[in-house]
Amino acid sequence: MLGMLQFGYNTGVINAPEKNIENFMKDVYRSRYATEIQEESVKLLYSLAVSIFAIGGMLGGFSGGLIANKFGRKGGLLMNNVLGICGACLMGFTKFFQSYEMLFLGRFIIGVNCGLNTSLVPMYISEIAPLNLRGGLGTVNQLAVTIGLLISQILGIEQILGTDEGWPLLLGLAICPAILQLILLPVCPESPRYLLITKQWEEEARKALRRLRASNQVEEDIEEMRAEQRAQQSESTISMMELICSPTLRSPLIIGIVMQLSQQLSGINAVFYYSTGLFVSSGLSDETAKFMTIGIGAIMVIMTIVIMPLMDRMGRRTLHLYGLGGMFIFSIFITISFLIKVGQFLNLKFYGVIILFLVIITL
Repeated sequence: MLGMLQFGYNTGVINAPEKNIENFMKDVYRSRYATEIQEESVKLLYSLAVSIFAIGGMLGGFSGGLIANKFGRKGGLLMNNVLGICGACLMGFTKFFQSYEMLFLGRFIIGVNCGLNTSLVPMYISEIAPLNLRGGLGTVNQLAVTIGLLISQILGIEQILGTDEGWPLLLGLAICPAILQLILLPVCPESPRYLLITKQWEEEARKALRRLRASNQVEEDIEEMRAEQRAQQSESTISMMELICSPTLRSPLIIGIVMQLSQQLSGINAVFYYSTGLFVSSGLSDETAKFMTIGIGAIMVIMTIVIMPLMDRMGRRTLHLYGLGGMFIFSIFITISFLIKVGQFLNLKFYGVIILFLVIITL
């Protein structure tokens, strides 16, 4: 779970210290060029620090499968933590060396780290978990993400680390999950599925299963993996073009892509990165906006816990449809609220805040 907590922490950590980071960029530019940087350029630099994390995450996500098969799930995670430590150190020392380029590089590397985590961690958990626990443990991934978000938002308030002096430490604390995982992973077994199916090491797979199940009765798990291996061997491999052109596979492919896009294009990532600025534009003070951002994180943790028992009772599809409907309605409301405020017809200070909370709940 530390890998997914790392992902959540680094997604939300850049939000609260926005003004502090922008002040740092102004100071560095002034000391280098003996002139003031334009406000638009500062916003561009800050946006780069935010977005380069996603670029790194994309590269990490793409390479996750290759690394998992080449080095193993456990081995891949161990290597990935080295990236996490490097990225955290670069971010933590960016002010010491007066270099916002270090911040960009650190955010990119930690993005690669988090992208790999989103691929390797669920894979490892699903392959070591008993069949009856896989669904429940899968939802714990999302809980770890939201807890990481909440931790970063709490630490980012001015009373803790959300200051001009404290924000480098706030970003550098991303080193903690990486070090903890680097210490704890060596005592964990490798994925039995990887050992049996990918490496053909049946005896090693049995040893790993005995440790995981705390029992010598592992034949059922071995037979399940053998059946999966036989099924894989009997299936012919297809190219990406064949996958797209096949009438029987095209529909499931489109459904899977659209389901992923429904989350990514919902605007939730913009809320993670810019909610403090959104609350300020709704009329709140900077300090109050940071506390409201903590409220977002708290609601996400609560809603994740609430949803976990409902998944089996109501079904994934039903819950997803309810969420999509809520996002559609309240995204329209929040757009209207900002348009009206810009037009100065009505001060929707509190209404905008409430609508933002409703958007998060429905997500």
